[in-house]
Amino acid sequence: MLDDAKVSTFLARARREVDDGLLPAVQVAIGLDGEVVVDETFGAPPETRFVPFSCTKALVGSAAWQLVGEGSLDLSRPVAEYVPAFGTNGKEAVTVEQTLLHVGGFPMAPLGPNRWSTREGRLEAFSRWRLTLVPGETFMYHPTAAHWVVAEIIEALDGRPYADAIQARVTDPLGLPRMLAIPPEEQGDVIDAVGVGEPPTPEEMEEAFGVRIDIGALIPPDVALGALLSLNTPEARTVGVPGGGGVVRAADLALLYQAFLHDPKGLWDPEVLADVTGTVRNTLPDMFGVPANRTRGGLVVRGDDGLGHRRGMGHTASPRAFGHSGAGGQVAFADPETGLSICYLTNGLDQHLIRENRRVTAITSLAAELVA
Repeated sequence: MLDDAKVSTFLARARREVDDGLLPAVQVAIGLDGEVVVDETFGAPPETRFVPFSCTKALVGSAAWQLVGEGSLDLSRPVAEYVPAFGTNGKEAVTVEQTLLHVGGFPMAPLGPNRWSTREGRLEAFSRWRLTLVPGETFMYHPTAAHWVVAEIIEALDGRPYADAIQARVTDPLGLPRMLAIPPEEQGDVIDAVGVGEPPTPEEMEEAFGVRIDIGALIPPDVALGALLSLNTPEARTVGVPGGGGVVRAADLALLYQAFLHDPKGLWDPEVLADVTGTVRNTLPDMFGVPANRTRGGLVVRGDDGLGHRRGMGHTASPRAFGHSGAGGQVAFADPETGLSICYLTNGLDQHLIRENRRVTAITSLAAELVA
């Protein structure tokens, strides 16, 4: 049961930036007991769908979890056993688990238009990729490369195009709409993402994170924003980029995470599901010194080290909360202690990372304590 006063406070905070003119649109959803109990959109029609960027990774991962439970996928085995084209240029020993944990050593391996739309193009790209880090030694987030590999493994083992396999295995059984690889004629309700704000200064970064970093020099704003916006084009939505190109309503992800909590259709082996949502296998630090707290299912666990808000899950969720955030302030996670699932989406990609982090922390902290 939700606390009505807390829900009102949460919704008021979620809509603040829309009212203030910073964010064009925001959509929030809360799931509980297998249902969506809060579903609100500000600044756009309620049926609007958003690109949740890396929140997509949980959807793609969930199909791989099924393959593990069925015995056809062994996460400890090299990727090349399932996708031979990957086994070149020193990548022969990179395992599926290392790939899902973002320690595979190929974080920025390129794959874009003209190659990503066909299997032949993807495999040819894999064969060209080279390692830039020693696999297993360094956590470096793989924005899209790792999940292109995961998607190809799904396709190789299932026999259907990866987006079709994910629909048949996960979203259709749960009564959810297709969330990946949306035909152009079905994109009319998808809102375009836009950049807002300016990057924080090095002084602001040092004050907030203890590390003096010139974000604008490290990653020029037009390059960083352009990379994100490239996933929000009609062409990219049609392809269905598995690391960040889903098309969803917040309610869709809230219900997906309810399924991760309760598995009403028996889609996943119970031991596998418990492992991928709860067992931390990567605690290597990120560039800010925050332990990754990642599972081999491709998810992040909030943890009890006082840094859960740095992982996109606020201050009030339990240490067992798990999920995956997305660029621009997208959030999706579930808390086994309260039974809540939470999703917050916006089409305003705030370039001021500190403001974005504080906003997400405030909203998720309010959301995680809505149960009366």
